Amino acid sequence: MNFLKKLGCAAAVTLAMAGTASADTVMNDWVFNPVGTGYNSGVKVSEYLDITGNAFIQLSAGPTAGSFNFKEHAVFAIPYGDNRQTGNFNQIDPRGNITATFEATGTGSFGGAFSFTGGTIKMYQSNTDRFTSTDGIYGANLGTMIASFEVLPGGGGNVDASGSPTNNGQVSVTARAVEGGLAAGYFFRGNGDDLSMESILSFAFTNANTLSRPTGNLVPEVACQFASFTGPGCGSGTYANAPGQYFFVSNNGQFKLGEMAAEVPEPGSLALFGIAMLGAGVISRKRAKKA
Repeated sequence: MNFLKKLGCAAAVTLAMAGTASADTVMNDWVFNPVGTGYNSGVKVSEYLDITGNAFIQLSAGPTAGSFNFKEHAVFAIPYGDNRQTGNFNQIDPRGNITATFEATGTGSFGGAFSFTGGTIKMYQSNTDRFTSTDGIYGANLGTMIASFEVLPGGGGNVDASGSPTNNGQVSVTARAVEGGLAAGYFFRGNGDDLSMESILSFAFTNANTLSRPTGNLVPEVACQFASFTGPGCGSGTYANAPGQYFFVSNNGQFKLGEMAAEVPEPGSLALFGIAMLGAGVISRKRAKKA
């Protein structure tokens, strides 16, 4: 077998081995305890927690014509978890009053798609009624932080010509909590193992719609305070969405946990490994001839 054929075979074997790395998968039949008192008094979750909230999004010019950069600041409540055994939702609130803050950056194209480049998701448990307090950020970051996730590049959704999400369009977010990112006593596998000892993925899927008339404290708390917006509605004037510049979005959807996939080697590593395999084959053949 000539050199090129051997190199091709080695690369094929290497890629095949890389292909065996499992894909990220959603976790089923896990347990969530909204007050952090352990597995036995937790709520069984078949697949997802229900989430609802609002986001303030600011756009800026992108590097090319028709493109944009964005910053998103959002607050969410997590009132329920699904349970396929009972065929309904298990109520989490008012037991734990679980809320979350979301900060992210990303890029996109007007009339096309957008994706995230990074950010954070932080979940909290408190005794404060969600979204009624002006303490903290709309009451969403009060109490005990029970989880911190790093938003991974990718995900996103589609937008119209003004940069606003397409009507009821789906937005997806993938994030990762390293070991210790989840507080002990809240998140468990179905067998009782505490997930605070593991690295875990999260997947959020929400339907997004432009919120044309944000009410209550949304503008002063989420736009002015959380997002550091200084336009109308923050100190002077009356707030109104400005398509193509800034706007509020309402979201509702699902929050899921997932297994971390085995890491796939970088292309450079694959090439080096393939060459190493090739070298091993050549050495083996030489040894065989000497014998």
